Order: sequence, then C-alpha cells, then structure tokens
Amino acid sequence: MNAANHENRVAGPRLIAIVGPFQSGKTSLLEGILARGGGVARQGTVREGTSVGDSSPEARSHAMSVESNVASIDYLGDRLTFFDAPGSIEFIHDMRYALPVCDAAVVVCEADPRKVPALQVILRELEELGLPRILFLNKIDQAAGSLRETLEMLQPASRTPLLLRQIPVWENGVATGFIDLALERAFVYREAAPSSVIEMPAGVVPEEKQARYLMLEKLADYDDALMEQLISDIDPPKDLVFDDLARELREGRVVPVLMGSATGGHGVTRLLKALRHESPGVTHTRKRLGIDDKGPALAQVIRTIHTAHGGKLSLARVLRGAFADGATVVNSRGVEERIGGLARLMGAVSSKLTRAEEGDTVAFARLENLATGDRIADGRAQPAVAAIPAAPPPTQGVAIRVKDRKDEVRLASALAKLCEEDRALSYVQDAEMSELKLFGQGEMHLRVTTERLADRFGVTIQAHKPSVAYRESIRDAVTVRGRHKKQSGGHGQFGDVLVEVGPRGRGEGFAFTERVHGGSVPRQYFSSVEAGARDAMTRGPLGFPVVDVSVTLIDGSYHTVDSSDMAFRAAGKQALDEALVKARPVLLEPILSVTIYVPTDALARASALVSARRGQILGFEAREGWAGWEALRALIPEAEIGDLIVELRSATSGVGAFETKFDHLAELSGRAADLVVAARQKANA
Repeated sequence: MNAANHENRVAGPRLIAIVGPFQSGKTSLLEGILARGGGVARQGTVREGTSVGDSSPEARSHAMSVESNVASIDYLGDRLTFFDAPGSIEFIHDMRYALPVCDAAVVVCEADPRKVPALQVILRELEELGLPRILFLNKIDQAAGSLRETLEMLQPASRTPLLLRQIPVWENGVATGFIDLALERAFVYREAAPSSVIEMPAGVVPEEKQARYLMLEKLADYDDALMEQLISDIDPPKDLVFDDLARELREGRVVPVLMGSATGGHGVTRLLKALRHESPGVTHTRKRLGIDDKGPALAQVIRTIHTAHGGKLSLARVLRGAFADGATVVNSRGVEERIGGLARLMGAVSSKLTRAEEGDTVAFARLENLATGDRIADGRAQPAVAAIPAAPPPTQGVAIRVKDRKDEVRLASALAKLCEEDRALSYVQDAEMSELKLFGQGEMHLRVTTERLADRFGVTIQAHKPSVAYRESIRDAVTVRGRHKKQSGGHGQFGDVLVEVGPRGRGEGFAFTERVHGGSVPRQYFSSVEAGARDAMTRGPLGFPVVDVSVTLIDGSYHTVDSSDMAFRAAGKQALDEALVKARPVLLEPILSVTIYVPTDALARASALVSARRGQILGFEAREGWAGWEALRALIPEAEIGDLIVELRSATSGVGAFETKFDHLAELSGRAADLVVAARQKANA
C-alpha cells in the first residue's frame, strides 16, 4: 500500500487541536508527538516540569494546563502544528477561538465513566463546528474491562458513531501492543521508541476478523462499492479502506478510535500517520468556514499573547495565501498596520520567520489593533468579520485592591492585557461599592489571574468577597413636613414642604407627584423638592440606596425673598430623611434567576445545593440537545451565589455550569438582615 496515492491524501501544513477532559493526558500526548516527530530530542513530562507545553509558572505550579500551547513538527515532509488546549472547564474557553480554523482534532480520553460528561461537553463543541475528530483512548496500559464495554460507555458522549480502528493485544491482562484493523498488522509497544511490527498472534485472529468486519460494515454505510464487496465476501483493497476512512472522517460521519499510552509514547506513531494520511487540510477548512479559495492572503487570530520583552504577539492561522514580514495588512475593522515580525512558536520558545505560508500557524508581532478572533488580509482589501463565540458568562467574582497604592496604574494596564489575552476574564469598577471587581470562570481561573498579576506584572493584590448591591424600601405610608430655615445676614434661606411618602410595588421605582393648591409652594420649586427627595434616597436609614417609593408634595410655604431652589431642595431632603425612618424601612436583597446545567445523575445533588443557599427551585427539564443532561431553574439570592460554582463542579465531576440574570428584589429580615445592616453601618462609620 502506498498512502501517497490515496485520492484523499492531503499535503501541506495542518493545524490539529488536542482536546479532552481534565487530566486525560493531552500535554503528555503532545510530548509524545514531539518526541516521535523529531520536535524534541527527549520526551518531557508534566510531572517533572520538562514538557514543552504547560511551561508557564502557573501551569508548572498547579501541574495543569491553564492556557493553550502550540508546537510543530515536520513529519515525513508535512508540517503538523498541534494546538494543545486546557481540559479544565475553567480554562476550556481558550480553545474556542482556535477550533474553527483547525483542520481536525484529537480528542484524548480514557476508560473512566466519571469523565464521560466532560467528554460529551468537548465533543459537542466539535460537533457544532463540524470539525473532523479522532478519539485517542489514552492510558490503555492501565485499562480494565473489555474494549467493547469501554466503547459502549463512551458512545453516549458522541452523537457521531465511534469507529474502532485498533484493538489491543493483551498479555497477562496488560495491553502490550495493538492491531491496526485497516492495515491488518500487529504492533508491539517499545519503550521510548516507535512500536514495531510483529506476527499476528494466533489467539486474536478471530477477534481481529470480527472487529475489522464491523469497521468495514460501518464504512460501507456510505460506500456502495465497499458494500458490494462485503456482500460478495471480497476483501476490499487497503487503498479503498483508507480512502473511505479519510472521507468519512472529513465529512464527520464517523469518529475513528485509536489507542495508546501518551506517557510511554505508545500508539503515537500510528496516530501521526493517521493524521498525515487521513486528516483534511486548509482547503477543506476554508470550505467549512465559507471562505473562497481565491483572494488576498487571509489569516485568523486564535490567541493573543503579551510577552515580557517582545511585546504583543497574535497567534494566527494562515487560511489563504502567504504573508511576508513587514507587509501591510488590514483587519476586519478596516485598520491598517504593518507586520512587525513573524515567528513560529514551540511552547514558550519562538523562532523568527520571514514568511508565513498558506496553512501555517504563526505569531504576528506588534499588530496592536488586532484582537483574538479577528481576521487580517494582505493589502487593502478589508476581510469579512469571523464568526467567533461570545465570551462565556462569568461564574465567580472577587473584589480586588492593590497592596501598594503606587501599583494602581500598573494594575489597570495589567488587567487590560490579561483580559485581551483571556476573553473569559472581565473586570468592572463598581462606583457604588467603591470596589474593583474581577470576574472569571471559577476559583482556579481567578487564582491563576492573581498569580499572573504578581509574576508577570509585579502587581500584588488582595482579594475578598465582592459586596452585594442591597437596597432598602419602606412598608408604611407617612406624611412629614420638612422645613429649612437659615438666616446669616443678607438674604436667608427658607423652604417649607409637606409630603406624603409611601411604598410602591417592587420594581416600580421612584415616583414624584404634586397636589399643591393655592400656590403655597410655587411651581418653580417642584423640581427642587424632587431633587431633594432623590438626594435622601441615595442612602436610607439602613445605609443603602432606597427604591420603590412614591413622594407627593401636598403643601408648604415660601418666602418672597429668602426662598430658593437650594432651600426647597434642602427641605425636600429633610422631609424624606425623616419619612424613611418613620415608614418602617425594610432591607431588600437582589434575587437572581439561575439556570443550572448538570448531568441527570447529579440533579439531586444540584437541587440540594440550591436549597442550602436559600434558593427556590422553579422546575427542571431535559437540556435541549444534550442527552443525559438536565436544566434546573431556580431563584437564588445574589449573596449566596459566591462560590456556588465550586460546589457545583465538585458535585458534577467538574462539568456543572450555570447562567444568571437579575430577577427581582426581595425582603430580607431577621438575623441575616441585622448582620448586613451592621456591616454596612460599620463600613460607613
């Protein structure tokens, strides 16, 4: 068989995503690929901190991927670039800007039922994009149970049929090699070296024949010629089998399943050959994205990196044509810039280039107006805007402040850069609470961000639980007089008002009306009285802004010389200050509408979390389009949301998620209210 003669054989640079659940072995697989493909002299390990990926101090410290990495090899004449994406749900958003421009994905998983929901989350992303994907069943040397049982366990995570490409060779219950069902060859694993061909073990021949037939039968669903050969008991040519494998992979009809051990480098060579021979290239990716083959050079940014000494780097995939260093490019917003350098990345190490060819994945230097997800074109032809995912809604927040006040300016600059690198980060200056709030995807996401502020930008911060925007209102209606009189030589100040103050329906806001008769208060002062009332409502007797109150001006008096706008404004505030105390003030807390997404078997645990946080469960239904998942709807006080995501993920093997939006304000009474008011009065003292 000569793979180069396949009708589906693709040449040229390719971009392959490596994705999978947390701790499935993605970075270890990348190391194995680099070692087998000649990218590194010796395979590094995550445990020893010698891997090309996960090279940042934060990744090393936590022994986990906290950002994506890219690395390339030249394998048998083709350049293959691999995008190694984090698997933790808190950092998984990092892959969403790269996946659309990848040619294929390797999904790393293992025979662990606890990780099936996480695998489903990742596969669904790929399915929605129509991205061809291969499943790499990792840690096969540690697997227990039959391969068929493993496949039956994994299949519900994929809406596309899983197609077994290999079966393991077992020796004393340990996988010592595998049989490639397309090649009909047996291989034995070798330590720190590619697997070698061995004679087919006699005992596995019947199993191999059955497994191969099942593979061919699935391929024949889409190939009439192959179906006729199977019906006629004709063994199909291997070239035809490989052509079918490449076509069905490209068209998303099957998900081929290969296996091995990433840490041992086992099964990596066969994976590389499958990717080289069967994965589509940039031409197919352009078609999937609706991009014409003809036109000026075009690239799309998949990640933004701010380096300590090299400035801003925009990691991008060249989708059409080629770019030269120093060329003028225009982005999707019509802004022209000059390329300040080109580089190929190998983890944290870069090597300069003079030219980026079609299909390459390279870093463009010093394009300051370029953002993740943007497209750039060579020349002056403005490219179309790419369809990129919106930033995920935040699930946790902290209030932060610098330890040293001289760092406040640097903090603003550092946060802007980090948020440009990581679109799932956001921050807001809360003027009401006098707090700078940082929002992210969970506890670890926020922790890594604070570590980066210190390590990369030299800004040490203190974090605490963000304040809740409590409000207050009143229960009773009262009538109160406000009288402002002051004499200090010359013209004095005089304003006198009688107002009715009462509660309004929740969410109806503030209303001001007047029923003044006989000109006791001249019309020109009505707006001043209203302004004074609004002044009083900025902080009520409990210490919080006042809402849902009606104020009616019914009477008063004035002085022809001493009355003024300022005097009536002061009288209006004085009247409201007294009225709010007399009308039985009540504390209000914000209630959020929350939709929680969990696997069905975790629904009871999620419900218990809601109840434990003073939440009210409204109902639940099957999550649309997600087999085996539920959407739980509830109302939860904002004060109880804080670390909900931490407990939810603990209860759902790391995959639980939720969305929130403000729903209404509700009364808070008893000890809980007393504690809130006491804390506020202490802060205002």
